[in-house]
This record gives sequence, C-alpha cells and structure tokens, in this order.
Amino acid sequence: GGIGLDTSKELLKRDLKNLVILDRIKNPAAIAELKALNPKVCVTFYPYDVTVPIAETTKLLKTIFAQLKTIDVLINGAGILDDHQIERTIAVNYTGLVNTTTAIMEFWDKRKCGPGGIICNIGSVTGFNAIYQVPVYSGTKAAVVNFTSSLAKLAPITGVTAYTVNPGITRTTLVQKFNSWLDVEPQVAKKLLAHPTQPPLACAENFVKAIELNQNGALWKLDLGTLEAIKWCKHWDSGI
Repeated sequence: GGIGLDTSKELLKRDLKNLVILDRIKNPAAIAELKALNPKVCVTFYPYDVTVPIAETTKLLKTIFAQLKTIDVLINGAGILDDHQIERTIAVNYTGLVNTTTAIMEFWDKRKCGPGGIICNIGSVTGFNAIYQVPVYSGTKAAVVNFTSSLAKLAPITGVTAYTVNPGITRTTLVQKFNSWLDVEPQVAKKLLAHPTQPPLACAENFVKAIELNQNGALWKLDLGTLEAIKWCKHWDSGI
C-alpha cells in the first residue's frame, strides 16, 4: 500500500523482467492490479515478515533465487510509525532491514563468488532531522541512513552498492494518525499534516528516478514532489 504500491506501479512502466513483492499481508487485489498493468513482467508474491530470524529470511531467499536465478535490486521498504510500540518499531524499521540485507549477502557477496547487487533502503527525512515527538521512529530512520552509508563504503569489498531514498511527509495511512512517545504530543499527526505534504504518486515517481540513477552512497530526499541529493557533512572520521 501507499508509497510501496505506487512505486511498484511506476516500476512496471519500465522494462522489468520480474517484480517480486514480499509482504506480511497478502493483498490479492493489489497483486492482480499490478499484473494487469504490464503483462510482460512476471509479478510474484511471497508472504514475509521482516521481524523473523535471519535463518528464515535466508530460507525464503533460497526459494526465490532458485526460481529466478538472478535478483538485481533489493528494496527494503517495510516500516511502521507508532512510538508506543518501541520494540516493534525498532524490529520492523531497522533490525528487519539489517537482517534482510545481511541474508541477501549470502547470494550477492563477491567474496562468496556472488555477482554483487544493489540495495535501496527507504529511510525518511526524519533520518536527517527528527520529528522530535516521535524519537523512536526518527531514531530508526537515522540508523537506516548510517547503515546504508556504511554499506556503500563497503561496496569495493562486497560488490554490493547501496543508497537511501528518504521521503518527506507523504499523504499515506501511515501519517493519518499515530502515537507520540509517552504521549508528549497527542495531536502530532494533525499538526504535522497542517504543513505542506506530497501525494504518494509524486513520491513514487521520484523514487523510481532515484532507482534509475543508481548512485552508490546517495542520500536522496524526496519531498514535495522533488528529488534532491543530500550532501552529508562529515564531522568525524574513523581514519581506517
């Protein structure tokens, strides 16, 4: 749903061979709609919960790789926004993303004779500057930015490149109503939506542009219908 569904529709306008959708909830109507958009593309669905252990993810990926042989791009897009659910927010938004990425390295890592691949992680503008009333959610998105930047720097070793797409406030069900941390601001959703937002389609169009640009290490901001590369300021370097 939301950005994910509209982005899938935009991807199907391109010359794809396969589009594999992994989701916790099966939506036959959405899958049927996607299949009808471009019959030349094989659209398949597998049930998947990103909070499962890495071993389960690896088992599922073995099935998918056995079927398709080659996967070029992994888009990590699962996410929730509810600062009452602290452990689940971290599990879905960050741990699940890290685990799914770690699992696919078994098949992509050039040190294991893999072909390499591309990781596209969905972050958020809150990964740059937090919505301070939802520090748990914002913290997970900052973690996604940092993790992905590390992946990009590891590309010469692994053969796997990575970048983030970071949407601004987009009019999806995710932001219509959500809980702030310790209820510090019960009206956070209403106050947030009082400011300019973007529709999911505008975000999806720029999302696919970012995928096509395919710049390792890029930090893309997708806000108010625009696509902008963010320059990250370095305040410290490990030196190694």
